[in-house]
Amino acid sequence: MHCMICEAISASHICKVCQEHILEPKLYRRKLHNNIELLSFYKYEDIKKLLHTKHTDEGYHIFNILAQCSLKRFATEFASEEVYNAVGIDDHARNGYSHTAILSKALDSKSIKPIYGALRAKSHLSYSGKSKSFREKNPREFFLRKRITKDIILVDDIVTTGTTMREAIELLGEDRVVLALALVDMTKK
Repeated sequence: MHCMICEAISASHICKVCQEHILEPKLYRRKLHNNIELLSFYKYEDIKKLLHTKHTDEGYHIFNILAQCSLKRFATEFASEEVYNAVGIDDHARNGYSHTAILSKALDSKSIKPIYGALRAKSHLSYSGKSKSFREKNPREFFLRKRITKDIILVDDIVTTGTTMREAIELLGEDRVVLALALVDMTKK
């Protein structure tokens, strides 16, 4: 197999050299509309090709690598006496796996415990490449399938307009969501 980034022969979809150098995460911060901090790790242009594997069989492997390089590292450095629940946005398995479940799983640590299948969307429209206006006119209509007992770290792969995050936070409660994490925040240039 060849590395998806440098095309060198590799035992993994992305070689160790590229994982250590190209996928070295940088921490980007911004406040969402309700003052909840959103942390992201990559610029869209830097991992665009990798993100586009999301709906393919190899996407499972790519998202695991991205999660290990960024969210797993974050979780090992996140020290807290309190334990939080990581909740993936609509972690329904499509195409054989859930990308937000993979991201949430990488956060599993002493201070962060994922809850799978808790937050689901009634709407299954594709929001990819759609405008903020489209997203606002076609809400996800989130609902809870499981009770969440701890404060929440909300997890998604890409934040484009913030509409999905805002809708999820409104359902979960602004007082319960303490942090939001994403691989990419499209508002960061």
